[in-house]
Amino acid sequence: MTAIPRAIPSHPESGHRFDAGRRWAASLDLVFSVRDGVTRLSRARHQGPLRVQRPFYPEGRDAAGRPGACHLYLLHPPGGLVSGDALNIAARVETGAQALLTTPAANKLYRTDSHGVAWAQQTRLEVADGAVLEWLPQETIAFDGSRGEQGTHVELTGTARCLGWEVLSLGRPASRLPYVTGRIEQRFRLTRDGRPLWLERQPLDPNHPRFTGRWGQGGATVQATLWAVGLSDEAEAIEALREQLPASPHWAVTVRHGVLLLRYLANERNEAWALCEAAWKVLRPRLIGREACIPRIWRT
Repeated sequence: MTAIPRAIPSHPESGHRFDAGRRWAASLDLVFSVRDGVTRLSRARHQGPLRVQRPFYPEGRDAAGRPGACHLYLLHPPGGLVSGDALNIAARVETGAQALLTTPAANKLYRTDSHGVAWAQQTRLEVADGAVLEWLPQETIAFDGSRGEQGTHVELTGTARCLGWEVLSLGRPASRLPYVTGRIEQRFRLTRDGRPLWLERQPLDPNHPRFTGRWGQGGATVQATLWAVGLSDEAEAIEALREQLPASPHWAVTVRHGVLLLRYLANERNEAWALCEAAWKVLRPRLIGREACIPRIWRT
């Protein structure tokens, strides 16, 4: 399995530049391991403004005495990305471990500066044989004029299981500030034992016909993607989602190459979040044999 990338080298002088070479780097390197039968955060290295709170164990043990997942909150004190920011998040869940990662608030992608310098965010998640990872960040809000690239790479080994989502809101319609300038590129890569299962590249550019065309974004301001890998009966899980989630033309679910994908495309951020949370509640018992345990930070 590919090694977790080390922290991004520091370049103190780069933050004082005003061209594309400007760079404010931050990184987070996490490893979860089983110790005495319980998942522990065995490594937490950071550089720059990326931190974690202490791990939580709100699920206790089940009827068979098995401990629940380790819940961990990822913190980015600035609360968003500005021109020149470069965030690198890496997490590895080792054999037998179970981890749930989330964030305390929405991530904001701010408007680029007058020099057009972009931001970048890269996330690499590795799940070892027999391990479980739930990647459940709160939504991302892209301000008008935001420019940058997001990459998510999930590497599974053997019988690893994983469920995650990405909820993206473009612009701030409530403030009458739509997303009409800028460019965001998203890349997703999910592999098992080095074999690609899901590869996707999505450019979001208000000046491209795809952004407003019915064959593309269709003018929608909110989109969400939920994925689940490792379900024992994918067809039954899809039927359960269709029966238990609110019927709507705004979402659909399918499965390909062992990856269940649920998509939302419309204009309501709260609706997208509620849909993903409801789908997680349906899928979690089928994926790991436990009911959903809502992170407390979502209700504060």
